[in-house]
Amino acid sequence: MKRAGCLLFAALPVVITAGVYALTPTHSHDGTSKASASPSRSAAPHAATDAKRGAEREKPDGDQVIAGLPAGLAAPAKKELAQELVASAENSTLDWRSAYGYVEDIGDGQGYTAGTVGFCTGTHDLLTLVERYTSAHPGNGLARYLPALHKVDGTDSHKGLDPGFTAAWKAEAELPAFRKAQDEERDRVYFDPAVRLAKLDGLGTLGQFIYYDAMVFHGPGTGSTSFYGLRERAMREADTPSRGGSEKKYLDIFLDIRVKAMRTKRPGIDTSRVDTAQRRFLYDGNLDLKTPLTWQVYGETYKVP
Repeated sequence: MKRAGCLLFAALPVVITAGVYALTPTHSHDGTSKASASPSRSAAPHAATDAKRGAEREKPDGDQVIAGLPAGLAAPAKKELAQELVASAENSTLDWRSAYGYVEDIGDGQGYTAGTVGFCTGTHDLLTLVERYTSAHPGNGLARYLPALHKVDGTDSHKGLDPGFTAAWKAEAELPAFRKAQDEERDRVYFDPAVRLAKLDGLGTLGQFIYYDAMVFHGPGTGSTSFYGLRERAMREADTPSRGGSEKKYLDIFLDIRVKAMRTKRPGIDTSRVDTAQRRFLYDGNLDLKTPLTWQVYGETYKVP
């Protein structure tokens, strides 16, 4: 199973501009193939503000604007499609639910990587997930590892986690409540902020997915290779549709900038999740992300009827 990188909640300077947001998590997926991934992050973990607050700062009436728009990627069928598209790149499968119980140290210096979007013991997000889950479900099978998770946070250490943590994670992942907790954390950190901001930028369903996948891969940080940094750079080169620009032109530029960022982080990285998937949909004019869809990632072909 191909795994990508993990969230890192880092302390960032408070900067408020059209494209830069205060105290958002950073995150990076640097996987090059189905078999490996090696994100590189060094900042200390920090409890961060939800990324969606950046969109709220930029457009205070955002809730009212979004309320009048189509559901887009947030529609149940499209949201399911989004998870399948991401899973084809993250795990080389359309069955994204098969990763709830995944847990492994992939040797990337971030400790254990686990779950559907690669929560990590070394980058604060797995700790946050377990804390939030334990608050709602005291006495769960992972709660006893919270002291150890606090101690290894920000490191690649397994101290206090071995030998039972991986078995406990897999067992807990069989429970609907923990699967729901993973989904909620995914939505809180990635999906909801990405879709919200894409809608405020005037983007349709494909554009909303492009933002979401970039958020998952690059993380909701403000650095030059993180999501908000990429968006800011794209906005310097082209107007978003909400500012009177061409949707196709803006997204094409955003994808160009994203691919460059991927290669900057890791020369030689496989960028097919963009080149033979998202860009293909864009060039086909499928801005609504209508099915059926066919795409390729890492040389494999996927189809959704």
